[in-house]
Amino acid sequence: MHAPSAIRVQIDHSVVESFGARGRTCILSRVYPTKAIGDKARLYVFNNDESDVVVNHLNAYDMRSANITGSMERST
Repeated sequence: MHAPSAIRVQIDHSVVESFGARGRTCILSRVYPTKAIGDKARLYVFNNDESDVVVNHLNAYDMRSANITGSMERST
């Protein structure tokens, strides 16, 4: 059995970023999903090793929309 690993996954519309090994490993992927709400939402976890992957704990959070103003100028 391998030691537990923490993986952080951030999903923003069509971009999926996965971080492992405390940020030393990153995988970025572009996806084009359909809307997954309630029982239509799925999570698939896999690896390229010969052992199984077990998810012991999962937190999911909604991200708030960005508050973008009309000016991009920096104050000095």
